[in-house]
Amino acid sequence: MAIVIDGKKVSKEIKEEVKEEVMNLKTKGEEIGLAVVLVGDDSASKVYVSRKKKTCMELGINSYEYILDGATTQKEILSLIHELNNDSRINGILVQLPLPKHIDERVVLSSIDSRKDVDCFHPENVGKLVRGDGEIFPCTPYGIMILLKRYDIEVEGANCVIVGRSNIVGKPMSLLLLNKSGTVAVCHSKTKDLKDITKRADILVSAVGKPNLITEDYVKDGAVVIDVGINRMADGKLCGDVDYESVSRKVGYITPVPGGVGPMTIAMLMKNVVKLKKLSIQNKENA
Repeated sequence: MAIVIDGKKVSKEIKEEVKEEVMNLKTKGEEIGLAVVLVGDDSASKVYVSRKKKTCMELGINSYEYILDGATTQKEILSLIHELNNDSRINGILVQLPLPKHIDERVVLSSIDSRKDVDCFHPENVGKLVRGDGEIFPCTPYGIMILLKRYDIEVEGANCVIVGRSNIVGKPMSLLLLNKSGTVAVCHSKTKDLKDITKRADILVSAVGKPNLITEDYVKDGAVVIDVGINRMADGKLCGDVDYESVSRKVGYITPVPGGVGPMTIAMLMKNVVKLKKLSIQNKENA
């Protein structure tokens, strides 16, 4: 049986480390603030925002919520972001996705000050990620890299296959693995012979949101399987992209759903907020 990569355990460790950093900053008179902007009444988004607020409180980070009506115009959202960009209390700005259809997501995300871009969606930060000299990383891929590191899983020289090419997970995941000298292939809905490619993976990351897509036939013996998918079945239970029961009998390491990658995302978000605060202090000292 595979070794289970425990995201709950590692995320707890990360949050304890962040809490200590926050306390150290507070002893120097520094406060840290995260602003979360939610537009509309998407139920899943409300749950995520609530979790983020709770985690902020636990770690001593000031949380500022801005709940906007679904009919809010793009101009009004951009005006709010402009205010937050100029608010010294705010170190990180997060716009909860998805946005209503009448809002241009790219325009909104690009309007966030790159120095407060806690999700690493701003073109400047994406560019740094591509160059390999980024300071802030997208939360879910960042969390996966930390899991690999804490379980002593070597990326250098490994065949890494990512299923999914989203801007949130797939693309940045490929860059982070590449920057650690992994040999990376990115698969998607147009990929031919998916099984042949995934079976060559030393490290397989699936992030497509298709229940039980990855079965034991898709993996090789001893592989590391990271399941980013979260799917709710008809009986209300959660499952990932990976058929956990069959795959866990074949591979070396596997993340469960729930309790694998999910808890890491919020932990890394908090880590990013503190990093942005530290960078802002550093920039002031160097000015």
